[in-house]
Amino acid sequence: MLISVVVPCYNEETVIGLTYRVLSDELRGMTDDYEMIFVNDGSKDGTLTQLKAFAESDSHVKYISFSRNFGKESAMLAGLRYASGDYTAIMDADLQHPPELLAEMLAYAQEGYDQVIAQRDRQGDKAIGTFLARTYYRLVDRLTDVELTDGIGDFRMLSRKALDALLSMNEYNRFSKGLFSWIGFKEKLIKYENRQRAAGETKWNFRSLLRYGVDGVLSFNDKPLRFCLYLGGAAIGVSVLYLLSLLLSILFEGIDLPGYFTTIFAICFFGGVQLVSIGIIGEYVGRIYYEVKRRPHYLIDESNLRDQ
Repeated sequence: MLISVVVPCYNEETVIGLTYRVLSDELRGMTDDYEMIFVNDGSKDGTLTQLKAFAESDSHVKYISFSRNFGKESAMLAGLRYASGDYTAIMDADLQHPPELLAEMLAYAQEGYDQVIAQRDRQGDKAIGTFLARTYYRLVDRLTDVELTDGIGDFRMLSRKALDALLSMNEYNRFSKGLFSWIGFKEKLIKYENRQRAAGETKWNFRSLLRYGVDGVLSFNDKPLRFCLYLGGAAIGVSVLYLLSLLLSILFEGIDLPGYFTTIFAICFFGGVQLVSIGIIGEYVGRIYYEVKRRPHYLIDESNLRDQ
């Protein structure tokens, strides 16, 4: 029984050594047949140098290094493609995902669960961040065709059947949280206490979080496009009612020439509706643009893995 653990890394030189030691100790206590696949996502620090050192001294360590930064989604995909285990886990390099949960996840996977999913609480997070996250998940659950749950991320263990199903989807614009939910299969949820990074700084900022949030909304449904249709219909309805009120006003009170407020309101309202609609359509067109190009998700610069 081979266990694979995929660990995406980006500028993690301050913590990757600790992650390797803790993860190695945990896996050695579980089985002798395991592999750790570290994916260097174009790091600009000493992350790759350390990964090479680990690989030289430990045959269980595999590494993949990209030609540049392609993003976490691409890093996870690369690791999953090269994973050869009967069970494959995904975890972050900063130890916010506790490696000691892997033994419990494996036990449930051996019972027949295809996805053993870790869900964190939000203890220790900032109040504003917790509020925005919960609001986002409520919104996404209403808008998308897949179920996303607050606290559930990429930390999970997959059976070979679930992994093969996941890899069968080759779309360019990947949103793994939605893909995990979409493939389904038998799932088991494990809850754990929130942890802070063991070292280093988060690579997520407001802009990247916003972009990731938009990807989540647009990747699994066409409801925003339908919203444009509804919004346009509502705008037409409001306009008709307003025109009727003007007609009645003219019939009973005569013509009122000024009309400044009416003109400005109409311009701003309909202009806003058009810009919002064009923006939403543009997001979908942009995704189609990248899909039809069929560019690779990543380019590998060097690795100690053979092509699979």
